Amino acid sequence: MSQELFNQLEQKVTATVEALELAKLENDELREENQTLKQEREEWERRLNGLLQKFDESDA
Repeated sequence: MSQELFNQLEQKVTATVEALELAKLENDELREENQTLKQEREEWERRLNGLLQKFDESDA
């Protein structure tokens, strides 16, 4: 294999590894964001259920 082809291959491998590392970092960030959003949704559901319960109690 010529030196030029080897250098091109090395550059492509390096670029691929860097892209994978960035994708892993982004994935980790998205997992954290997803967890935060799940917690927020659960809090909204609790609050909404509390309000609905108050309406039901006032109707009774």
